[in-house]
Amino acid sequence: MYAHSRARGGPHHRRGRAGSDPQRPHGNRSLSRNGGYGKQTVLNGTSFKVARGAITTVIGPNGAGKSTVFKALFGLLRVQSGRVVFDGREVTNLDPRRLLELGISYVPQGRNVFPELSVLHNLELGATAAGRDANVAGRIESLMERFPMLRRKAGAQASTLSGGEQKLLEIARGLLLEPKLMLIDEPSIGLSPLLVKETFGILQDLRAKGVSILMVEQNAKRALEISDFGVVLELGRTRIEAAAGAILADPRVGQLFLGGHIAGS
Repeated sequence: MYAHSRARGGPHHRRGRAGSDPQRPHGNRSLSRNGGYGKQTVLNGTSFKVARGAITTVIGPNGAGKSTVFKALFGLLRVQSGRVVFDGREVTNLDPRRLLELGISYVPQGRNVFPELSVLHNLELGATAAGRDANVAGRIESLMERFPMLRRKAGAQASTLSGGEQKLLEIARGLLLEPKLMLIDEPSIGLSPLLVKETFGILQDLRAKGVSILMVEQNAKRALEISDFGVVLELGRTRIEAAAGAILADPRVGQLFLGGHIAGS
């Protein structure tokens, strides 16, 4: 996935592109852009790659621009300059529905289910919303085999699910679209340690099945431990892009989270 761009707030888009095997990017993403909300610039010089069949985690202190990157990649903020490439195709400023059709799904931060609808209805809406209603029943059945909780609670209102179960439902809904790349923003936020472990286990299972994952995560250490690659953002710029293990061992990262800055960047 390649992205080289500049974005500002608005109901538009910017995107990244999926990876190749862990050695090769699904697409390269080189983000060099200014982006944000209204006239406020949040991103300026963001650049990184996402590898196929790998987990890549984006970390950084509050205000680094992590969630803004995802909104721009998924078409929720307009890119003013630069480009984003996915599987060899430029997708800069494409509509989110078109991105779904191309194989990119997005699980935003927080709870994003239809609380008064059943688990099954949430899944059905997730599939049809992207205009892909062919063989919905078969794809839902496959997901229920993968995640037995969905079958057990298919008729229950989504509002009755625990926080972890709702997050699993969101991830499953994204998988109904059979994505090549999933963008997942803060999957562990608000979850107990046990549910964090369960959710990260699901992400590892998805990687094993060939789904590329780009994740923003507050629990930096835990996320990097299950990741193949990592990206460190500071003040809207990419400061470090490396193997996850190398980032875990880099003393500059700890300094950044303690309120310092990465020298020379």
